[in-house]
Amino acid sequence: MLSLVIPTLDAAAELGRTLAALAPECAGDEIVVADGGSRDATVSVAEAAGARVVAAPRGRGSQLCAGAEAACGDWLLFLHADTRPAPGWRDALARFIADPANAERAAAFRFALDDADPRARRIERGVAWRGRALGLPYGDQGLLIARKFYAALGGYPAIPLMEDVALVRRIGRRRLAILDHPALTSAARYRRDGWWLRPARNVALVSLYFLGVPPRLLARLYGR
Repeated sequence: MLSLVIPTLDAAAELGRTLAALAPECAGDEIVVADGGSRDATVSVAEAAGARVVAAPRGRGSQLCAGAEAACGDWLLFLHADTRPAPGWRDALARFIADPANAERAAAFRFALDDADPRARRIERGVAWRGRALGLPYGDQGLLIARKFYAALGGYPAIPLMEDVALVRRIGRRRLAILDHPALTSAARYRRDGWWLRPARNVALVSLYFLGVPPRLLARLYGR
């Protein structure tokens, strides 16, 4: 069984769209929503869609840890609330899972933004290069990993930011695959923060993390 783990915080609108997109293909799979204390309708939206909701300390790293611990599947798919895999996603995952060589590998979706702006295509190309050259898919590309491999790696660290980077660095570029299947992520933050400024800020924060700046300080800079 596949368990989908989705961390949420006041994400009712985006979560509803994501769960509706997943529903046609995830019959028999488990959806675990790890909520960090939402004050909107996130929990009721999740429960109405048949997801199991677990309460977790606020912070994406802590929520991902709690969701993985509560999940029952042999394989885990970590997904952001505003990321919607394109139709056919379940078959793409099944092909990866079916290969025994992937028991100690992980996979992420191809990054795509739900905006027709040409600047969105530029960002997508940059993310594709980052995945190929650096082996650094971020959490908005999802992460598919066998539970045993996830546990052997120590799972997501319970940190407020860079939890996705920390885990994929432990996985390593040679053990990461970027699936030729897109997952659409909301472009709302790029439209709000700027098509150039937001990617530049992300690069700066990752660089500071690599230089040893504590994630708690980075989270304050990020505004989380």
